[in-house]
Amino acid sequence: MAEQKPLPKPAVCLIAALTPGGVIGRGGGIPWKIPEDQRLFKKITAGHAVIMGRRTFQSLGRPLPERRNLVISRTLPPDSREVEVYPDLASGLAAAAKERPGISGERVFIIGGGGIYAQALPLASFLYLSRLRREYPGDVYFPPIPAGEWEKIICRAYQEFEWEVYKRNGIKNINLEHELLSAQ
Repeated sequence: MAEQKPLPKPAVCLIAALTPGGVIGRGGGIPWKIPEDQRLFKKITAGHAVIMGRRTFQSLGRPLPERRNLVISRTLPPDSREVEVYPDLASGLAAAAKERPGISGERVFIIGGGGIYAQALPLASFLYLSRLRREYPGDVYFPPIPAGEWEKIICRAYQEFEWEVYKRNGIKNINLEHELLSAQ
């Protein structure tokens, strides 16, 4: 039996919606609008820190409510529009580990874009993926997921996508009751 590693604090979780070809964005935005996926994203990330790149933050146009918003940027001012700005992912993750009132320090969700996902994937313990059933054109892609490193632990079918949660091999399971309830 493989050795089970303790879960790092905070557990780095990547959450994304992607097409069969891996598209996650186009022209500074998301080329689809799927309300069911948006509700699931909100339920899962509420009460946690979310880390995003500058372009993802700018595409949102505002901080996400009920979450601690951390932006990775070398060009935004440090206290830019009610978000915390850090020059690199390591600084953002270190800040996210410090709990705040109403915000859990147990998990941090990486919410994009492509460059931030690529940097965070080697550090991730969990992947929360909405795998869309149809293809959309795009110019930003989710990084390739290394085969053999991940175990699918949750899969739920929705009309326009499959929602899947993966755990990195060797990481102990944590209580995923919240995710199971959110997926219903």
